[in-house]
Amino acid sequence: MNLDYPYRFDARGATAQADEDAYLRGLIEQVLFTAPGERLMRPEFGSGIAQLLFAPNSPEVAATAQFLVQGALQQWLGDLIALQSVEVETADSTLRVTIAYAVRRTGQVQTATFERAGGAP
Repeated sequence: MNLDYPYRFDARGATAQADEDAYLRGLIEQVLFTAPGERLMRPEFGSGIAQLLFAPNSPEVAATAQFLVQGALQQWLGDLIALQSVEVETADSTLRVTIAYAVRRTGQVQTATFERAGGAP
């Protein structure tokens, strides 16, 4: 069963489910925007890129963010996806991450963009 992210209930009152594409996208979003130490039973989970949201915009910060994203996704989702590319952009207080990946089970290549603005939950 693939749980929908964020967690919610469907119209019948049961736990909402997602198709495989939405499920993988939700997993990637969780890895990207969970800060290490945020999860009680898995304190090393997450990428830590949210802490770079207000860092000065520079090539070094972009490279650091890209490195954090690639490492976290390979560590936590490497058995489900094969990364093709990771692009990280920052503008003002907005972080945009575009990820191209192949679904290991099917070989299908997907591209997903995630955006988080400063102060957003």
